[in-house]
Amino acid sequence: MKRGEGVDVRQIVVIARKEFSDRLRNRWVLAATAIFAAFSLAIAYFGAAQHGVVGVRSLEVTIASLVSLAIYLVPLIALILGFDAVVGERERGSLDLLLSMPLTRTELLLGKYVGLSAALTCSTAIGFGVAGVLLGSSLSLDVLYHYGGFVLSAVLLGLAFLSIALMVSTFAMDRASASGAAVAVWFFLVLVYDLLLLGALVVSGGQVGANVFPYLLLLNPTDVFRILNIFGLEDVRTLYGLATVFPDRLAHPALLGAVMLAWILAPLALASWRFRK
Repeated sequence: MKRGEGVDVRQIVVIARKEFSDRLRNRWVLAATAIFAAFSLAIAYFGAAQHGVVGVRSLEVTIASLVSLAIYLVPLIALILGFDAVVGERERGSLDLLLSMPLTRTELLLGKYVGLSAALTCSTAIGFGVAGVLLGSSLSLDVLYHYGGFVLSAVLLGLAFLSIALMVSTFAMDRASASGAAVAVWFFLVLVYDLLLLGALVVSGGQVGANVFPYLLLLNPTDVFRILNIFGLEDVRTLYGLATVFPDRLAHPALLGAVMLAWILAPLALASWRFRK
């Protein structure tokens, strides 16, 4: 008999295990890990090639380059992973079968999110961790602390976009519209949003919106991720112009981590509300 809309952790774990095992079986985790590892190793080793040298030379340069890579790659992988999590089940006709079982819609959605999060976290941590091994063997072991912070922030960025992907999947009518919406989200948050903000500052001579500019950056998870890593190392801050317009009082890791957590929870809560409707 169908239960109310409570939450049973055991049901969530069952769905999560199925989602994670499905990603292992179709080699999605392996493919995503290989992509992260290949790009991170290439950047770590050849990141200073424009200066006529190769090899691991500087943690600051490596992290600055990897941040730029992660901003493009991690959200894209997360959106691809989760955009059809719900609407795909509906199109295949398996959603009604799942909902006929003794579990609630909230449990189903959370189970899918936990399983997909585990797959994405493993891929991100292992993929970027390979470059961390290279850094640790070539530079001081102290760099692993800062590099670990970068990997953790990349995981949080992926989880935020995975939440957005599930939200898109619950609102979309079919997989085609879900994929189109996912591409639009990636294009806007990764490419367009910062251009609009910087364009507004340039056109206004820095007068219009200068006071609210730092807060507008917090409305984009990619900017939160960038700021987390910019303010972690002093030398990295000099490589980004945004550091000159973002106050130190808003750059505290705990505050930025809380903002990123909000980016994870808010879309997921909206997805749960929509799915229950």
